[in-house]
Amino acid sequence: VGSPIVVGGVVYVGSYDHKVYAFNATTGESIWAYTTGGIVISKPAVAKGIVCVGSEDYNLYALNAATGQKLWNFSTGYYVDSDPTIVDGVVYFGSEDSRVYALNVTSEELLWSYQTGNSIMLSSATVSEGLVYVGSLDSKLYALNASDGSLVWSYQTGNQIVSVPAVADNIVYVGSSDNSVYALDALDGTLKWNYSTGGDVYSSPQIAGDLVYVGSLDGQVYALSASDGSVVWSYQTGGGVASAPTVADDVVYVGSNDNRIYALDASNGEAKWS
Repeated sequence: VGSPIVVGGVVYVGSYDHKVYAFNATTGESIWAYTTGGIVISKPAVAKGIVCVGSEDYNLYALNAATGQKLWNFSTGYYVDSDPTIVDGVVYFGSEDSRVYALNVTSEELLWSYQTGNSIMLSSATVSEGLVYVGSLDSKLYALNASDGSLVWSYQTGNQIVSVPAVADNIVYVGSSDNSVYALDALDGTLKWNYSTGGDVYSSPQIAGDLVYVGSLDGQVYALSASDGSVVWSYQTGGGVASAPTVADDVVYVGSNDNRIYALDASNGEAKWS
């Protein structure tokens, strides 16, 4: 489930074998592996020579990016499947104990935590302009003050949120298991628009230009207008689409539960290959 991240020519990724791996991005040669006490679904974050990653042994780990040596671990008492985010020396992450945490990435000092109404599973913290955005299984999207964790606003959707919020041009986009994609004012949470798909939206929206790309468990990949949520195009795959699309060189890459990876033209949705 967890995705790799590439920093400085090194691929960092977690695994169901309880390990975090570092590979040479060019050759695939193993650099190091660190064993945690549980499955590692969390996508690592890397900054200042430190790799932060969560594990289902209830811990967030900070590892030396060059050697894999453990620097510290912080226990929440519940699974940490949410991807950590490191900004300005602070690591933000959610836990299935229903809390959002902010820790000093070098010292492990707890700066603040915020209690939501239910677990934070695969939704991860997105930090923009001094605000931390994260979704919860209580069906809400939260915007918290990055400096002290105080609530700025929350928005109630119709079902749980596992999608990772995306922010662009003062609008935050997120999917919900109520089959919808939402666009909210990033500063006050006012609804700009929402678009209803035919299935749960676990997929995390990706923004490129004036389009929002997102998948749905109805099997479709959607390109929506960022300004009003209208459909520019959609492409039907053979299975549910829970993965987050990636856009590069005017091509949208996305995986489907039909066991295929698709490459779609970003402007019109035509399939280039699968």
